[in-house]
Amino acid sequence: MTGDFETRASSEPGGLADRVLGGWLGRVAGNMLGKPVERGDYWTRARIDAYLRRTDALPLTDYLPPPPADAAPGEFDLRREWPECVRGRVHGSCRDDDVDYAVLGLHLLESRGFGFTTEQVGEVWLERLPYLQTFTAERVAYRNLVDGVVPPLTATHDNPYQEWIGALIRADVFGWTSPGAPDRAAALARRDALLSHRGDGVHGAVWAAATIAAAFTAPGPRAAVEAGLRQVPGHSRFARTVRHVIALHEAGAGWEEALAESEQRTRGLGWIHTVPNVAVLAAGLLYGEGDFTRTIALTVRGGLDTDSNGATAGSVAGVLCGAAALPAQWTEPLEDRLRSAVFGFDGARISELATRTVRLALEDGKVSST
Repeated sequence: MTGDFETRASSEPGGLADRVLGGWLGRVAGNMLGKPVERGDYWTRARIDAYLRRTDALPLTDYLPPPPADAAPGEFDLRREWPECVRGRVHGSCRDDDVDYAVLGLHLLESRGFGFTTEQVGEVWLERLPYLQTFTAERVAYRNLVDGVVPPLTATHDNPYQEWIGALIRADVFGWTSPGAPDRAAALARRDALLSHRGDGVHGAVWAAATIAAAFTAPGPRAAVEAGLRQVPGHSRFARTVRHVIALHEAGAGWEEALAESEQRTRGLGWIHTVPNVAVLAAGLLYGEGDFTRTIALTVRGGLDTDSNGATAGSVAGVLCGAAALPAQWTEPLEDRLRSAVFGFDGARISELATRTVRLALEDGKVSST
């Protein structure tokens, strides 16, 4: 890196550092918002809204409230971590794979550089990520690595989850370090995703990274979503699903109508598959209209993989808004502190991770701080 870092990475509102920090904070806050209701087969849109009505929390403008004191046993089956994720009880972030992979991606770029290979992604997993903190496609790929299977076979050998959402949740850091360069972000995310995913699983990672990269310079969420979509094969089921949500939004359909139509089109794929989840994500971003609170609230209320979708929506909206513009009810309870299963990162300061992310973007020499 040439020149003085502090000047080039100005944290003034709307600057590179402000937007990168907004992405980190948005990802953590969106993940925390969705975590208590993460189980799409149980926490449907209707059940989530019933919970919010029961707790007098509609419209949703803060972390989920705790269950009402008079709730009947078994009335609301929240995840066991809910006491650490509901309003009034958040003190730093909970540990979650949706955040662990952002941390791991940062370490990948710091230790292997932007020319990393898919094989090196696997090396970093084995070095830094506990096996029992992996799930679905990632756990299969991890086990394959230990058994001596090499990429790209790690993604396909005995892996029924290769089109699920796991690669999409790993993509943020490639967007944060490629501001205004969605094609570059897409290439990095694809290289990472191929360790564990194929087809729509890879398309999800590519779209997420490119959308986040585009958000640094896009005039609004639709432009960012469409920029991400240009990195995905137009004939794919993934691309058709996103285009359908865009068309419904443009035609004036309401948010609930858009999700109901998308649910019919993606029925049978399951609540962790990438395609139905990107419909919820795209709707949250479009109908959120660039407002951070509205974006993550609509996305989580959309159901399915609520913490993963909330995290990605929060990342995009956080970049669009910048950290300085994020409402305090989302950021202050995080106390600038991150829990992580990634070796060496538990208790890290979110602001420090953001600073390291900006340094990577600038040192790579592909972007400016404007």
